[in-house]
Amino acid sequence: MTPLGLGLAGCGAFGAYLLDAVADLPGVRVVACADPDGDRAAALARRHGAAVAGDAASLAGFPGVDVVAIATPPATHAELAVGALRAGRHVFCEKPLAVTLEDALRVEAEAERSTGVLVVDHVLRYNPVLRMLQRLREEGLLDPLVRFAFENDAADEDLGPGHWFWDPAHSGGIHVEHGVHFFDAARALMGSEPVEVHGTAVRRDGGPVDIVVATATHPGGAVATHTHSFTHAHRAERQLMRLDYGFAEARVTGWIPAHATVTAWTDERGARRWEELPARAAGLLAVPGLRPHGGERVTVTVERDAGPAAPARGRGVERSVPHRVTCVVDLGGEARKQHVYAESVRAAFTDLLRCATEGGTPVADARSGRTAVAVAETATRSARSGRTLPVPSDRSGA
Repeated sequence: MTPLGLGLAGCGAFGAYLLDAVADLPGVRVVACADPDGDRAAALARRHGAAVAGDAASLAGFPGVDVVAIATPPATHAELAVGALRAGRHVFCEKPLAVTLEDALRVEAEAERSTGVLVVDHVLRYNPVLRMLQRLREEGLLDPLVRFAFENDAADEDLGPGHWFWDPAHSGGIHVEHGVHFFDAARALMGSEPVEVHGTAVRRDGGPVDIVVATATHPGGAVATHTHSFTHAHRAERQLMRLDYGFAEARVTGWIPAHATVTAWTDERGARRWEELPARAAGLLAVPGLRPHGGERVTVTVERDAGPAAPARGRGVERSVPHRVTCVVDLGGEARKQHVYAESVRAAFTDLLRCATEGGTPVADARSGRTAVAVAETATRSARSGRTLPVPSDRSGA
């Protein structure tokens, strides 16, 4: 296969990170870099044996560029994506797809018309821990999610008062700039799109909004809560995703998940199926394009007769579940976070290459990007109005 030429728009920290993650993929050749800071573009281009393009918009017409990777500030994503798709190029777009639903709909419409493939860098879609949980749900070891809860105490040490992150005109606000990852993850794990959202925003004394909360109601009586605070020192960061499956619970740590503990109540047949999981770990954790480091582990312990054999009942479901299962999924914990992050980006780019050469729909496609922006924008509007608002559910934004 002839490698696809890659042009990078945005040579800041994430742009450099992206190229380092994907440059050695067999189907990729780094062709050009573009950035308003010419020296920064030139330095990154030299590192990868590439040329320097005049500006980000020119990449779509740069000789040899087949894929435009967008790693610029969020407010520029939509225009660059539309331009590249209109030129027939493939697009790898850092999240969010756009900072407004109107622009996200424009990108989605262009993606549907274009011969190019668009992938949004929703890295959680390509995370081995979450992929394994999806597989356990598909196999029936986990019931449908009743509640998705994510708490993110993130750092603001590198976000000075003048940083674009705090300016909604550039970032879209916290729900849009950061929350889209988790709105999309909830959609994937719950298998549905939320119907309404209530948002809350808290402004630090004399400063910007730095804490936001969104409560999203999903069909069938399921609910997802999302809390993001950019208020901590790096060393004091902490994240927890709690997934309530009724008779089972998963606790996933890290915004790039690298560890999870699942506890479940089950019968003898279920216990035996859980005990088989360690032997299947490689397949359960597999994500195309993601290279394991070799230290990944899935361990299962079963405490038989930990509860009475009499049927237990919750939310109208009744079962005999006397055995308690503890399943630990360990990708190496915090020490391996950067490996998992880079490899998840690599897996997302592999998804783009697969669809560009073989056809098919990417896991994190334009619809995923548009849906996440729709939820984020609705949460932002709800926080301003104080009212619970419906999430636009169709391609017109209605």
